[in-house]
Amino acid sequence: MSLLAKIAEIEAEMARTQKNKATAHHLGLLKARLAKLRRELITPKGGGGGGTGEGFDVAKTGDARIGFVGFPSVGKSTLLSNLAGVYSEVAAYEFTTLTTVPGVIRYKGAKIQLLDLPGIIEGAKDGKGRGRQVIAVARTCNLILIVLDVLKPLGHKKLIENELEGFGIRLNKKPPNIGFKKKDKGGINFTATCTQSELDLETVKSILAEYKIHNADVTLRSDCTADDLIDVVEGNRVYIPCIYVLNKIDQISIEELDIIYKIPHCVPISAHHRWNFDDLLERIWDYLHLVRIYTKPKGQLPDYTAPVVLPDGRTSVEDFCLKIHKNLIKEFKYALVWGSSVKHNPQKVGKDHILEDEDVIQLVKK
Repeated sequence: MSLLAKIAEIEAEMARTQKNKATAHHLGLLKARLAKLRRELITPKGGGGGGTGEGFDVAKTGDARIGFVGFPSVGKSTLLSNLAGVYSEVAAYEFTTLTTVPGVIRYKGAKIQLLDLPGIIEGAKDGKGRGRQVIAVARTCNLILIVLDVLKPLGHKKLIENELEGFGIRLNKKPPNIGFKKKDKGGINFTATCTQSELDLETVKSILAEYKIHNADVTLRSDCTADDLIDVVEGNRVYIPCIYVLNKIDQISIEELDIIYKIPHCVPISAHHRWNFDDLLERIWDYLHLVRIYTKPKGQLPDYTAPVVLPDGRTSVEDFCLKIHKNLIKEFKYALVWGSSVKHNPQKVGKDHILEDEDVIQLVKK
């Protein structure tokens, strides 16, 4: 029986099964089985084999990387060429773009790499089309822009979300608050710090047994679902922010546009007429959470033209030094910082100090 047939069979059984407390255990088992089969689909067993075809992924440059995902002919290439001035082939038939086309924009001092990925078709997660490679590149992005046609948006949105979910990409979500640690002996140690609506010890045991894990500490710190637990056990999920870009708004009325503006994480634009690009760029900047640090040589004014851009969560003085050169940290004595992260301007700080956006820093070496 092929993998796809097995997956279809399990999905059919899940659709047949009623959801209630008595069947929760059974559904959890099925979900775990499904997740395992999906993973085998993405990373086929057996190594070696032929070459991987022409290079599909692109070298990572700049401070952040954004992928455009969408069905064929929704205007991804037009959007890229109008934003970045890169010519990605545009035509009125489907599947014009066949490999990844990179482009770079400078925005607020940061270099942002844009990737125009080929169109995704339904069933990409099962290996149809170039879907598998497209989504593999999408996993490496810091932000995903799902480009939708305004005339047929919501059906498409669901389909693309399903394809990305099937590949272990979680959009606009935080990693579930679950502590999971394998052990050598001692059985399953299960603690929940708040009431659980779905998971109990039996369900957790059966899901872990499916992964042949019989000794582990599991701590649930929020109301979690079986899917959350599977995500943590699999451990290969990526959590990426996402913006829905509704293209071709030149074809609808103002009243419809007002309704569209109320959808969360959503920006309506017209790639062809370059409408609303500034709003899109501003929204991209918000979602990327980049931190700009300006450098100040001793006895000179700060250089506001070329900031050092750090990703969110890695903004200590030490990270700043490593971004410039890895030998800097060895000679580091202390730093003087001006800006919102310190109480006094300037303030002497050590290498663990967390910097904030648009701080000015001066390093003092030993």
